[in-house]
Amino acid sequence: MNTMRAMVADRFGGPEVFELREVPVPGVPPGHVLIRVRASSVNPIDTKIRKGMLSALAPDPMILGCDVAGEVAQAGKGAGLKEGDRVIACGGGVKGYPGALAEYMAVDASVCAPAPEGLPWETAASLPLVGITADEGLCRAHVRTGQRVLVHAGTGGVGQMALQLAKQRGAEVWVTVSTPEKAETARRLGADGVIFYRDQAVPDYVREVTSGEGFDVVFDTVGGDNVAKCFEAVAVSGTVVSISTRTTADLSPLHAKGISLHVVFMIIPLLYNKPPERAAQGRALSRISHLAETVRITPLLHKQVFPFEQAGAAHELLESGQALGKVTLTGFA
Repeated sequence: MNTMRAMVADRFGGPEVFELREVPVPGVPPGHVLIRVRASSVNPIDTKIRKGMLSALAPDPMILGCDVAGEVAQAGKGAGLKEGDRVIACGGGVKGYPGALAEYMAVDASVCAPAPEGLPWETAASLPLVGITADEGLCRAHVRTGQRVLVHAGTGGVGQMALQLAKQRGAEVWVTVSTPEKAETARRLGADGVIFYRDQAVPDYVREVTSGEGFDVVFDTVGGDNVAKCFEAVAVSGTVVSISTRTTADLSPLHAKGISLHVVFMIIPLLYNKPPERAAQGRALSRISHLAETVRITPLLHKQVFPFEQAGAAHELLESGQALGKVTLTGFA
């Protein structure tokens, strides 16, 4: 077994850049495992790398896909896993680490977690990046029982996970949505209330929901102009968590209200080779996998699942904004 099939983007551009190719099977250094890939999912970082917006983060060859679910095919020395173990991870798809859109993927064993028993591979593959991101943001904000939390885009990939994990922490959770269908889905996932952001200005829903006090924690998954709206919606001495701060914003409200701002970019430990932080993410993913296995959280997946050969169509769907939940893909037959 020297070569494998992979969906490779040979240049930056639109969804059409993916091509099915034969590439070398990755080696397995000590502390790593080779995963037989059964499923993956699409995240915004995948589309941004593909388009060249984050060209410096592109792996070589450009095999994308941060999320992976599959079985250990080979374990390196000291990996602590064995052949046949069912695992999930977020361990590649960026510079130095080719991703999951292939038959096999080499991953640092410390970032792996047991795949949740009883769930399809594509469901398991939807968990890693969004789960770790949401968990890190909520941990930084010290979300706890009795707090009122606002999650922007509550049925998106990270948003739906932040909603459910915040509920597990005992918080009262409100989410912003754009349609009645998404509102119904958010309530089904446990949201205490929904806000139609296109119809209500920030001061209006802050007054209606919090009597003008603001939310204890605001979790931003949107970025851009929404960052400033988060500063407006959060309470005095409150906390804003954002996963998308590539924007210009007036920071004076942070001073005026004593706001804490936390930025979460969960692949940093991978990009900068931070072993302790990577291991911590593996432990967080194990907790999230257990919550999914015991049905204490329900991963939200878009109804259409794509084969790897249709990676371009999966990217196109995510970029269209029409997906409800995570866009997932199943591996090569």
